[in-house]
Amino acid sequence: MRNYNFYVYILTNWNNKVMYIGMTNNLERRIYEHKNKMVDGFTKKYNVNKLVYYEHTTDVYAAIAREKEIKKWRREKKNKLVMSMNPEWKDLSSEFGVGEDFSLRSK
Repeated sequence: MRNYNFYVYILTNWNNKVMYIGMTNNLERRIYEHKNKMVDGFTKKYNVNKLVYYEHTTDVYAAIAREKEIKKWRREKKNKLVMSMNPEWKDLSSEFGVGEDFSLRSK
């Protein structure tokens, strides 16, 4: 039986003023894409590439529902969620080894 992994994540910009909530089945790859501006849209336009929060689940429907739930929240509640995991708002992408060489490792 195959294990499935899904992540709901929050990105912000350098001064934590802009937030982006997303969902993916490969957090390492997705953060790499955001950091290297490979994804056209909001995160590229506003330079939102600092991973400050993530959750893991094996249920795709739960991940989709959670992403939608968090997106509806007011900023203050999102801030509290980030601070529950990451009170200093550090970039957590290093936990996944996201760096310039990711594209070489994924081949």
